[in-house]
Amino acid sequence: MNSRQATTAIHITAVLFGLTGIFGELIQAGAALITAGRAAFASATLLLFMARAGHRPVRPRRQALPVLLAAGILLAIHWTTFFVAVKVGGIAIATLGFASFPAFITLLEGFLFKERTQAYEWVVVALVTAGLALVTPSFDFGDQATVGLAWGLASGLTFALFTLANRTAVGLLPARELACWENGIVALLTLPWCLTEFAGLRPLDWIWLFTLGVCCTALPHALMMSSLAHLKARTAGIVIALEPVYAILFAALLFAQYPSARALAGGALIIGAIVWAGLRRSAAD
Repeated sequence: MNSRQATTAIHITAVLFGLTGIFGELIQAGAALITAGRAAFASATLLLFMARAGHRPVRPRRQALPVLLAAGILLAIHWTTFFVAVKVGGIAIATLGFASFPAFITLLEGFLFKERTQAYEWVVVALVTAGLALVTPSFDFGDQATVGLAWGLASGLTFALFTLANRTAVGLLPARELACWENGIVALLTLPWCLTEFAGLRPLDWIWLFTLGVCCTALPHALMMSSLAHLKARTAGIVIALEPVYAILFAALLFAQYPSARALAGGALIIGAIVWAGLRRSAAD
């Protein structure tokens, strides 16, 4: 995969991730069960892909285990908090809260990897913060939408940490194997919390869960892992930050969930700031 292919792959990833909140809304189950089922189907799908390609997963090297485990834990927390945000605050609020993660990446990448943060990146962080202030329905945690946004922010923070962990992990394992191991870890971590709940799932929920695991998890995560070998975490984050655009569009078309004008203004500020940063970086490169 070259840099152009990596850019295409990360755009496809953004569209598929944009459908995630839709399935979170459709599946009549708790966040832990959705996370566990999603991870189990994704891990099984990646194993089948590798088997068909004649590739057997190798046991990770000892030095890869801490990073792999950390990434799996972060992914489990990210998914669970995101689905809680969807259930509590709705798809638009959840995805706009999650869209804060590039700002978290900017702050954390400079600290963890000792990379200098440019002045315009601090401007982006400030604009994202202002956008989140507009998105916030109220500053009262008695407001369900505000609670949903808080869960969305937690999802954004853990996804930023997950992305940075994968920046280290992609050099230790092939991308598809990495995604498979991480999804397997997520399934192992979450299944004990919800195993008895699977018997209560409707047949339609199983179909949605399967689609979520295969089309919105296995495929985009394999694409994302491959692209991170050729793109910086911040570059990938800028593209994936377009996920709320797709999510809000799908939610409006399928569920007639329309965010308020204030939330749209805040979302436009967040996404616009991130896209502007990406364009500025591209011009500099």
